[in-house]
Amino acid sequence: QVAESGGGLVQPGGSLRLSCVVSADTFPYSTIAWFRQAPGKEREVVSCANSNHPPSDGSTHYVDDVKGRFTISRHNANNTAHLHMSRLKPEDTAVYYCAVGWGYSDAWRPVSRYDWWGQGTQVTVSS
Repeated sequence: QVAESGGGLVQPGGSLRLSCVVSADTFPYSTIAWFRQAPGKEREVVSCANSNHPPSDGSTHYVDDVKGRFTISRHNANNTAHLHMSRLKPEDTAVYYCAVGWGYSDAWRPVSRYDWWGQGTQVTVSS
């Protein structure tokens, strides 16, 4: 089970922190990603955090649009991940989803890479 929380309404330039809790003992060996889907658009990846268990290297990745504004983190001790979002823009408005990918893969962008999904949490950036 994957559960997100932390969404809400925030003014442009503001910050939010999203949380994801995963009910699986294999969490430390999984890739954790955040996706978002705006109305009328396809679901797109925002960021991912790879496992630090070999062959994964513990690296993190971001799409260009959020680099320098969003930070992903993971905490294997309690099966949680966070997405800290700052300097939010109206175009960041979307439903944000936490996704879990089992096993190792070089791919992190495709929706198909991920096996478990949360229900999503709404983020609205508006004045």
